[in-house]
Amino acid sequence: MSLKHCLLGVTLGLCPLMPARAGDLDLTIANVKSETGRVMVAVYDRAESFMRDDQQVAGVMLPSRGGSARVVLGNLAPGRYAVSVFHDANGNGKLDKNLLGMPSEPYGFSRDAQGNFGPPSFEATAVALADAPLALTITLGN
Repeated sequence: MSLKHCLLGVTLGLCPLMPARAGDLDLTIANVKSETGRVMVAVYDRAESFMRDDQQVAGVMLPSRGGSARVVLGNLAPGRYAVSVFHDANGNGKLDKNLLGMPSEPYGFSRDAQGNFGPPSFEATAVALADAPLALTITLGN
């Protein structure tokens, strides 16, 4: 079974996760507070594209089951990557914000990086992926 098919199966809840391989990001998303909506994951490989719509090199939407979620994103070339995650609790496909522009849905980043008055930088969130699988835990909060 290919990783693409397994990710689809994970998204639909139909198959177990495959073991991580070289070039894989093995992500655990912690602190998913409800079973509604989806968990949205995006992976970026450059500072210039970080947090820009449709600029990610990999991504997945997972059904929210509360507690935690796990997914393996595979076939990534060795390099530096930053991961952004949010819990789209209402299922509208975007990170909702309040009147002040602050996120009103839980979110998180690789290295559990936090920004000041905005998202953290690519440099603050970037992790090095070599020729071995890399396991990361991202804790949602807001």
